[in-house]
Amino acid sequence: MVVMTESPKNNAKRFGIDHVTGHIVMGSTRIPLPKSRISRLLIGGLLVLGGCLGFLPILGFWMIPLGVLVLSHDLHVARRMRRRFSVWWQRRRNSAS
Repeated sequence: MVVMTESPKNNAKRFGIDHVTGHIVMGSTRIPLPKSRISRLLIGGLLVLGGCLGFLPILGFWMIPLGVLVLSHDLHVARRMRRRFSVWWQRRRNSAS
């Protein structure tokens, strides 16, 4: 069961994994991650696979980045992909300003 909670206002992290609390942070929304490594890998893998079927109803392409985010907690390959994307995104945002 996924429980969404609001983040405190003083938390500067806007997107990613808060390793202190074990939550996925997306803006003001926080979703707790399971403590079991196998559960996190299973959830992340299913999100990526479901995202590949994004053209179907209910499933969507939004599931791929969320799955990579969950997988990045345990897999160094996914963590590296997420970090490269975030660096690219920051450079892109700074050059547009």
